Amino acid sequence: MANIVFLDEYSLNDADLNGIRALGNYTGYEFTAPEQVLERAANADILIVNKVKLTADIIGNLPKLRLICEAATGVDNIDVQAAAARGIPVKNAKGYSTHSVAEATLGGAIAMLREIVYYDGFVKQGEYSSSPRLFNYDRPTRQLYGRKWGIVGLGAIGHAVAELAGAFGCEVAYHSVSGNKRAEKYPEMELMELLKWADILSIHSPLNERTRGLIGMAELRCMKPTAILVNVARGGIVDEQALADALDGGILCGAVVDVFSQEPIPADNPLLKIKDPYRLLLSPHNAWSAQESIDNLVQAIVENIQTFLKAA
Repeated sequence: MANIVFLDEYSLNDADLNGIRALGNYTGYEFTAPEQVLERAANADILIVNKVKLTADIIGNLPKLRLICEAATGVDNIDVQAAAARGIPVKNAKGYSTHSVAEATLGGAIAMLREIVYYDGFVKQGEYSSSPRLFNYDRPTRQLYGRKWGIVGLGAIGHAVAELAGAFGCEVAYHSVSGNKRAEKYPEMELMELLKWADILSIHSPLNERTRGLIGMAELRCMKPTAILVNVARGGIVDEQALADALDGGILCGAVVDVFSQEPIPADNPLLKIKDPYRLLLSPHNAWSAQESIDNLVQAIVENIQTFLKAA
């Protein structure tokens, strides 16, 4: 039987992994530090990782390795070229979190427009109870209906966001980071054009050589001062210092960020130090993590391993 090793089980939040365990001699680790990878993966025929980095050096020093399963969609933590050079397939999971991420995207935008975090605190901290007024307008709220929603990366998640945004009465347009031309029911725009047009801009593209640093200060300055940026893709796509400066300088109204250039986010990250914290909604890379998504992800890993074993 194949030796199957999962190096960061914690990433699936105590999911039922019995389907994976049944496929071979299974060893799982809750968390694996970089210096532990080689030792723990030494006897693996099949290696499962979520965010553990598999560099060319690590892959080159695992002679028994025959398959890498990414417990996610993005494979930027794996040197896929080094794996290919060894003839080791890298199989990711596609589509498992489409609805979860799309819902988190819409939810974040609505939370910013309606100032939900501020007004929740206003009530819970007793300010409403001590107020003589029935209503409070400290922070003006706006509706989603009628907004222009721009999407960077119209893949599966981008399409789901477009459908939801359209259902809420938004006008939708997109920018293709791949440059591939295809028939879509939404208009395509060049990036700068989309930035100027959008009231809400959400990012749903992979991190690669085309998208790293895609949104910097020059791009943020093109956006409306009333606009909201939503990044649920990868942290390296948006310059975090530029985003913090844009929020502090009134260049941008608000932002929703679920991903960071370094994770966990360092304590000195500029996004943690903006002047008005209500202009920024942060979450710890969990837009994808609805329980339904985790169940889908486990099943995708099972199917990837089953397909590999049948072909072996």
